[in-house]
Amino acid sequence: MKLKSILLAGALIVTTALLHAQKLAIIPEPYQMKVTEGIFSLPKTITISAPTDNVIAKQISDQLKLVTGFTVNYSVSASKTKALIDIQIVKDEAIGNEGYLLDVNAKGIQIKANTNQGLFYAWQTLQQIMPTAIFSKKTTSNITWNVPYVSIMDKPRFGWRGLMFDVSRHFFTKEEVKKYIDDMVLYKYNLLHLHLTDDQGWRLQIKALPKLTEVGAWRVERKGKWGNTSVPALDEPKTYGGFYTHEDVKEIVTYAKSKFVDILPEIDIPGHSMAFLASYPLSTTPTHNYQVNVGTEFMEWGGYNGHNAALIDNALNPANETVYNYLDKIFTEVAELFPFEYIHMGGDENAKNNWEKSAEVQALMKKEGLKNQNEVQSYFVKRVEKIINSKGKKLMGWDEILEGGLPGNAAVMSWRGMAGGIEAAKQNHKVVMTPNDYVYIDFYQGELTAEGKVYAGLRMKKTYEFEPLPQGVDPKYILGGQANLWTEQILNYRTAQYLTWPRSMSVAESLWSPKEKKDWKNFSEKAEKHFDILDALNVKYAKSIYDPIVKTTLNTSGQLTATMEGEVDNLHFYYSIDDSSIPDNWSLEYTQPILIPNDVTVLRIATYRDGKPIGKMLNIPYESLKQRAKKVL
Repeated sequence: MKLKSILLAGALIVTTALLHAQKLAIIPEPYQMKVTEGIFSLPKTITISAPTDNVIAKQISDQLKLVTGFTVNYSVSASKTKALIDIQIVKDEAIGNEGYLLDVNAKGIQIKANTNQGLFYAWQTLQQIMPTAIFSKKTTSNITWNVPYVSIMDKPRFGWRGLMFDVSRHFFTKEEVKKYIDDMVLYKYNLLHLHLTDDQGWRLQIKALPKLTEVGAWRVERKGKWGNTSVPALDEPKTYGGFYTHEDVKEIVTYAKSKFVDILPEIDIPGHSMAFLASYPLSTTPTHNYQVNVGTEFMEWGGYNGHNAALIDNALNPANETVYNYLDKIFTEVAELFPFEYIHMGGDENAKNNWEKSAEVQALMKKEGLKNQNEVQSYFVKRVEKIINSKGKKLMGWDEILEGGLPGNAAVMSWRGMAGGIEAAKQNHKVVMTPNDYVYIDFYQGELTAEGKVYAGLRMKKTYEFEPLPQGVDPKYILGGQANLWTEQILNYRTAQYLTWPRSMSVAESLWSPKEKKDWKNFSEKAEKHFDILDALNVKYAKSIYDPIVKTTLNTSGQLTATMEGEVDNLHFYYSIDDSSIPDNWSLEYTQPILIPNDVTVLRIATYRDGKPIGKMLNIPYESLKQRAKKVL
């Protein structure tokens, strides 16, 4: 009887282990996947074969040799029957240029793809289902190198899977840009959009216009709250900043190419040009003493007939021919440095109040028959498109370039929701969807009082709802989508990582995986498992999914009530409302709405799972609770 019980218990353990193994945490979710019972263990001697001297096979060989300490024999001519890892270039229309086939079974590991890019993505998937030590930079002992049996046929839903990295507001080194590329390719991103110029810095060397970096790349350093900094004196030392030389760019582009990432350069004009104007004052107010902006406010948002009004003119003068001559020089060098087919010209948030007052612009309008300032901007965009096209490139801009008429073959990046992208697609223009209400990853991602307000909040669950293809839009015009990391309030690379991950995992799944495969519960469980991978890679990331979503209501009697909701499953919230108590799992547990008396100064919350603390300790002041309250009549 006892033996039977032991056997049953053993069977239960094995069954549970197999069920656990079948829930593979692959992000983004593959197109098709079948998990079967069984584990393949890497032996002490590993043979890898490929039909040619293949760069991806070499990468796999080198990494396995490094982390396992095993003997790894890579051969172009090795017999397939002997190879434990068999890599093949095939011709399979079903998987396209970026897709792959991955099988792990009793024979070993078989990888097939039409291109090296497909093989590269297969390797990213394979690493995700191996022990996290695969991401190490050194040999790790006492690891059993098991890989679960699985059969995967995978390919992306969209060809444009991007991340935008703003390197203008704060400068990030070429090594940090390369690290950003390292992190993004694990999740099969293939496009890095570099926001290279803005009011706070010009980051690209233009040899024909040296002042752009001699002056425009540097500003007075300020460490205070963005938008709350003091205006610098004209003679204050301008030591904060930096820029990329031509050689830096070539190095970054080459590195990105090795990871199958294209780089989209952005030169943001005609607005957002304070750094340009500090170097060459080609605005409608050229006598102004321009400086590279340090984060001080100089714009009234919605202050000009409902539109933006610049208190300091930060726009290029569309009526000045020198502007176009300079832009020709700039885009000549940009086109030579960046091989990608598109150049992004910005075009967003351009305040036109100074244009309206300009005699030069009024004369231009009369000459060209332009009815309003939107048509003036359209005139500017059309001139820029001709310049960019003359360099053999296509123009892309933010959705404001629709205003006044969209030129030629321009592509639109839709950021103010999806409406601009929908309109551009209806006009038969290519579109990249990047709506700020879903994919602006500089927004705070958990409890406001624990992270600091950055324009708005965006939980990962909301990010996961991103759908790049709106209903009723012809798919052929939607190139794909991307998440955007603006860095006004991001002063260092670790903070950039913290805001990028894990939210960019959710965007990656929206861009790669079939729409019908998306499931928040499944994804969030996978994302939590990927925290171990990010730890292994020394990537800083947010655990904001463990923060409760705290909402409040205020009734007609002035009583404040708070509710808490979890973003993921199996969380328990413990709280205190007195000044001195620090909650733990012996404190009051949240089970129903809490009445918050008006003499309370702070609501403290501790999150637990399985009896252990998880996430941040929250300290929410009463005033914050009151500010978020909605009145209940």
